[in-house]
Amino acid sequence: MLSKLLSLPMLALLWSQPVLASDAAHGHEAQSLADQLSIWHVVPFAGLLLCIAVLPMVAHHWFEKNRNQLIVAVAWAVPILGLLGYHIITHSPFTHDAEHGLIHALKEYVSFIALLGSLFVISGGIYMKGDLEGKPGVNTMFLLVGAIIANVIGTTGASMLLIRPMLRTNRQREYVKHIPLFFIFLVSNIGGGLTPIGDPPLFLGYLRGVPFFWTLTHLWHIWLVPVVILVVMFFVVDTYFYRKENTAHIQDDRGHVEPIGFEGKINFLLLGGVIACVLLLSPEQGVDDFRQYYAREIGMAVLTIISVYVTSKAVREKNSFTYGPILEVAALFLGIFITMIPATLLLQANGAAMGVTKPWQYFWATGALSSFLDNAPTYVTFGAMACGSVGAEVCPSAEQLGTLTGPEGMAMLAAISCGAVFMGANSYIGNGPNFMVRAIAEENGYKMPSFFGYMGWAAIVLLPVFGLVTLLFFMG
Repeated sequence: MLSKLLSLPMLALLWSQPVLASDAAHGHEAQSLADQLSIWHVVPFAGLLLCIAVLPMVAHHWFEKNRNQLIVAVAWAVPILGLLGYHIITHSPFTHDAEHGLIHALKEYVSFIALLGSLFVISGGIYMKGDLEGKPGVNTMFLLVGAIIANVIGTTGASMLLIRPMLRTNRQREYVKHIPLFFIFLVSNIGGGLTPIGDPPLFLGYLRGVPFFWTLTHLWHIWLVPVVILVVMFFVVDTYFYRKENTAHIQDDRGHVEPIGFEGKINFLLLGGVIACVLLLSPEQGVDDFRQYYAREIGMAVLTIISVYVTSKAVREKNSFTYGPILEVAALFLGIFITMIPATLLLQANGAAMGVTKPWQYFWATGALSSFLDNAPTYVTFGAMACGSVGAEVCPSAEQLGTLTGPEGMAMLAAISCGAVFMGANSYIGNGPNFMVRAIAEENGYKMPSFFGYMGWAAIVLLPVFGLVTLLFFMG
């Protein structure tokens, strides 16, 4: 099975060489690199995402090693690097497009990993101790606070900070299966929909020109609907199960109450520093000066190093902190950022012909793919399609998604943003924190549903909510 998956990049390389897009096929001279591409050039991108979705299930022990994840990512990236390298080395008419696409992808990759890495490492240095009474009101507050702070420290940071205290709070209870599920829905996904720091797709939008506060000012009312509904729904469900608890369990829970406290509090200041780097040190769109472009990333790296040195080893051990998850993201996204170059070029060039033109279509199309593929590249892919559908005069390049914040593209960008962030909750593989929360819950004795069992819960709980969001905001 593994040999077949890893041999696909070589087939993609062979298929990608001579096939031209529609303009060339009709005898017209190609005007850009996009005109040289065909659907086969998307095979490495699709193949890598398929490996990310399938290998954890069929070859978990092999794929969980960061070295093997990097091997898979690089193997799929080789055909695209070969294609771009050919145009660059031979000084073909498309040299500029190839250079620009590759350099821009690598810049975005560095910025993306710098932000996620700093948030992951710094938030991993904060240990929230204590054990509150596992009452429905307390649990609901956990979820509400988590959904809000996910916009400040990211869904990954908020999940890692709050999941263990919430599980500790409810460890004396018997009926708790729903608790980590709603936590994934709200804290690990939907909550992070208001800022570029909240969820990776929105940060990629920020890197492509979407103003930092655009999501907050234009999506807050959309974000509020699923958050309020799910918080109320959780309170009702948790109240029902709490009333079924054995009296002895309730008394035991009350006997183990400890006040909430924090260790590694200096990391809160360092997280504030990361936010300041994003707000104050981000370069202007299109700036190529190395010193200005990477000031933000250097600042975040310095803050991360400070966190590593000032946080005691004991604090990180209490959080069961390891670098494995962020190394996995770094390895896989290296391949994703390279292989998605042809996909974004093709979608921008042919977006209008895809038949996806309405906001509700973008919401569900983006969401459907975000349920099973990583939501960050899905966001960029459909952003490129939106650029193609509104025309070059509105959105000249998929690297300038900020132009979609104008009247012609605003509804589509809102739908893409919400679809990517919200529907990452539909499966365990929709967003990075989902699997982390599942693993931590199982470590703490919580019985988690299977892959398809979780999807059943998500379908019952989330799809009606997303249907309501569609009717309220995306059908106009």
